[in-house]
Amino acid sequence: MVAGHLHEKNGVYHIILNLVDEQGNRKPKWISTGLPIKGNKKKAEELLMEARRSHTNEVRDTEDSDILFADYIEKVWLPSKHNIEKSTLAGYIHEVKVIAKYFREEKITLGGLSVRHIEDFYDELRKSLSECSVQKYHTKIHSALKQAARKGIIRANPAANVEKPKPEQFNASFYNTDEMFQVLDVVKGTNLELAVMLGFYGLRRSEVVGLKWEAVDFEQNAISIKFTVTQYSLNGKRQTEAKPRTKNKSSRRTLPMIPALSDKLLAMREERDEWRRLCGKSYNNEYLDFVYVDEMGDRIKPDYITQAFERTLQKHGLRKVRFHDLRHSCASLLLANGVSMKEIQDWLGHSTFKTTADTYAHLAFDSKLSSANALNVGTAFGRLALNSPVIVEPLATI
Repeated sequence: MVAGHLHEKNGVYHIILNLVDEQGNRKPKWISTGLPIKGNKKKAEELLMEARRSHTNEVRDTEDSDILFADYIEKVWLPSKHNIEKSTLAGYIHEVKVIAKYFREEKITLGGLSVRHIEDFYDELRKSLSECSVQKYHTKIHSALKQAARKGIIRANPAANVEKPKPEQFNASFYNTDEMFQVLDVVKGTNLELAVMLGFYGLRRSEVVGLKWEAVDFEQNAISIKFTVTQYSLNGKRQTEAKPRTKNKSSRRTLPMIPALSDKLLAMREERDEWRRLCGKSYNNEYLDFVYVDEMGDRIKPDYITQAFERTLQKHGLRKVRFHDLRHSCASLLLANGVSMKEIQDWLGHSTFKTTADTYAHLAFDSKLSSANALNVGTAFGRLALNSPVIVEPLATI
């Protein structure tokens, strides 16, 4: 049966059916029920079921093991994922298109798909992708075949017998203290300065852009990480989405501010007010709640951070790392300063202790000792050398 759900709009229930066109592209169909929301949910649900049944003929031939696997994963499995976030769906759509292209060219049916076919596809992917990326494709294929087996279209899920791709051990790159000083010096006074400071403070790119003034408490000297802004590609267009939540529950956290960060945020608030005065009606007031805006009031985009950071490192001849590696730099310096893995998990907002331990277990003692000695400075951003009590006690009370 065609997937679909109810949507409330302008006080009326609407039906949204998840259809797919002949090219395998998602094509949602909106149908107004004409029913007011109050007191009509049951009637609306009945109309939804009727609409789903009436459109079932459009995909009825997909409920057969003789269908091409490419058609099944595009026209049946993918539309069933309508309830996931848009940013996640964008990744699904891209990966499913790659899967469908390969298996359509091979003309392999759903019922004829074997372990060897899947393994051959993974070998083809490995020519240009990492094992971690191959694992993402495995997840989609496994889920689609599991669904087909549950529906009784195929007898068993062949992907269950395929050896799951095993990503290689990730070794995070990070800057030592001297390199931190160098980066902070070259971005000082630019639009990139706040991003670099917060990156060294352990924030993700989405958390940097999502920071709002209501989450900055100058009286308690703390910042709360509870909003995010992400970018993703969907249907060939770059989309920006602000979310009133973090990556996961553990990512929602409150951190005490060091003086350097507090001073920077206070200065930015004063600058914003001055920009508004100078620009007058030309100033964009849409993003007044957000901290990270430019001179005209436009919110800085996540992609800007990545691109500007890369250009800055290249321009000044600094060692190339990803912006996300500033977050790893924060963790490595905390480790060097005697902060426990558990405390670092809380600081970074990792969902599990295993994530923290697996990511940073490779740090050698010598590099920790070197960083610890380098942290014994009293200028610039050396104040990031947080002592354990600063992390543990305030987080328990703020």
